[in-house]
Amino acid sequence: MFHLFEKINSGKPYIIAEMSANHGGNIDNALELVRGAANAGADCLKIQTYTPDSLTIDCDNEFFKIKGGLWDGYKLYDLYADAYTPYDWQPRIKEECKKCGIDFLSTPFDNAAVDFLEDMGAEAYKIASFELVDLQLIEYAASKKKPMIISTGMANPEEIQDAVDACKKVGNNQIVLLKCCSEYPANWEDMHLGNIPDMQKRFNLPIGLSDHSCGSLGAVVGVTLGACVVEKHVKLEGVESADSKFSMTLVEFEQMVKDVNNAVLIAKGPDYTLTSKEKDSTIFRRSLFAVKDIKLGEKFSHENIKPIRPGYGILPKNINRLLGKNAPRDIKRGEPITEEFLG
Repeated sequence: MFHLFEKINSGKPYIIAEMSANHGGNIDNALELVRGAANAGADCLKIQTYTPDSLTIDCDNEFFKIKGGLWDGYKLYDLYADAYTPYDWQPRIKEECKKCGIDFLSTPFDNAAVDFLEDMGAEAYKIASFELVDLQLIEYAASKKKPMIISTGMANPEEIQDAVDACKKVGNNQIVLLKCCSEYPANWEDMHLGNIPDMQKRFNLPIGLSDHSCGSLGAVVGVTLGACVVEKHVKLEGVESADSKFSMTLVEFEQMVKDVNNAVLIAKGPDYTLTSKEKDSTIFRRSLFAVKDIKLGEKFSHENIKPIRPGYGILPKNINRLLGKNAPRDIKRGEPITEEFLG
């Protein structure tokens, strides 16, 4: 059973640890990342299912070379050859997820990858931001009637709607959209997390966050704005990969899980009921007290009654109802002014 909607419906964020290339070409690293992510509080471990040939062609001309950014100078084919997760590892990774009690998720990049994951018993599919415009791929994955998690980096609202419609066209309404800034790493000013509540209104779907920024802050802001899923890249200390420079260590990831869960607690509301501790604290609020001895028949005035702490008297807003009235009895300095004096 894939626990995505169960977790969302509970009001808690569903946390995805993205392995991507951070296995560093070693299956033992991949399995260690599964265990580490589970221990750090992840609900799910995600990988990617592709080969260099399913993403691009091996071509040396200028169109296939990356200019600028983290992967400057790389030929696309070579980058994907360095970063991909071998297919024969993937059943072992899925089995390790099962042992650790977390969900397994992968991003397919062509129909053959979907078929491969179906044979593995995949229970959900992730669509990457760069593939959001490949409606045929989305439709094919969605046709398997599994939950669809779709990243929306670089997409305008019309393109997002096209992807949603591709899922619905084949009768799949199990859709979660992820706000994403497709920069590696993402700069604060480019993240536009204010889109999250807007996307909720536009698409009437659960909205999460695929976060490529540094640290936990983006994820914390995301969940306070309504993100119900957080996806974050994780890495092992000392393992270099194509993705390691914008990925979290497992220690950092564990702290992020705590931070986002606490942020959800903090952001709850609206709810104006007092907590039990707040109720206990009301005795320290201001209320009306006699600050001088007051004789029977003496008029209440600003000199003999004042709003001070603690809160055993009536609320200060009642003072004008008392001023100028005669005291019905003797009142000692330090005695609370209670309802009996309102007459």
